[in-house]
Amino acid sequence: MTRIPRLLEGWTVLIVDDEVDSLEVARRLITMAGAQTLTADSGRSALELLKHTSPHFILSDLSMPDMDGWELAHLLKRDRRTLEIPVIALTAHAMSGDRDRAIAAGFHNHIAKPLDPLKFVGQLLNILVDVPNLADMIINVDERR
Repeated sequence: MTRIPRLLEGWTVLIVDDEVDSLEVARRLITMAGAQTLTADSGRSALELLKHTSPHFILSDLSMPDMDGWELAHLLKRDRRTLEIPVIALTAHAMSGDRDRAIAAGFHNHIAKPLDPLKFVGQLLNILVDVPNLADMIINVDERR
């Protein structure tokens, strides 16, 4: 197995997905990259967690019962406390235009499922370097190595 660089050391990431297998794959890969992970199985449970924590970024599935990722992103962007937390869509919606639709809805970007364990952390880092505060954190961790 390919070694995953621990470039997320000291970070906290919230993963929101109602599919247990998908949630677990993302959790394991992000943990291997050094981050502490929090998990939620719906948008509603994610909002409850966010009352007590402020993750560096959120990965959220789009299609979930109770409260989907679309509504979660909408509510996060309306709340001053969570407005600046980047939200990345984890979605099986990988058709042409889905990325643009996700960004228009308030997501920072999106990653298609199923997740490829060999590419996922790299995809994530490529997205996060576009977020100024997070890019600085990635560079600082990489320089310490």
